[in-house]
Amino acid sequence: MQRKSTSKISMIAAPIMIVCGLLALGAPARAQSQDDGPCSNRTLLGDYGFAVEGLILPAPGVTIPVRGVHMTHFDGNGKLTQIDSIILNGGPISDWTTVTGTYHVNANCTGTILLLPSTGGFVNLRIVVVRQGKEIHTVVWPPFDGPNRTVTSVGIKAE
Repeated sequence: MQRKSTSKISMIAAPIMIVCGLLALGAPARAQSQDDGPCSNRTLLGDYGFAVEGLILPAPGVTIPVRGVHMTHFDGNGKLTQIDSIILNGGPISDWTTVTGTYHVNANCTGTILLLPSTGGFVNLRIVVVRQGKEIHTVVWPPFDGPNRTVTSVGIKAE
């Protein structure tokens, strides 16, 4: 009797285990949704060096060139710290200024950054993340703190 019961259990359990194993091998780690994509806040993790350039537009017909560099650390969870140095119209306006901020990366690798310089004010950015998170392209986006501007930057992950 014991032998028949063990045999019946084996006949039922073995196919169930095989099916479960095959399902586990072919199943995605989580359910997919329309919002899933290759990017998230975790895509940006670590240090990125940026080159900044553009124009400040304080009045119609007046343009002031701006150039700069900054090093930004992304924590992978939507917060960042930064240090930057900016040249405005050929002269320095800041040596190394500390900045904090937040960021959000969408599944389609677009996103936003809000920078809060220690000197006051704010800077809104729109971003595109490329090369599997190794490069970030930004543009300053309204609302502007101060005059209008057309300022862009490209950041490369520090290796």
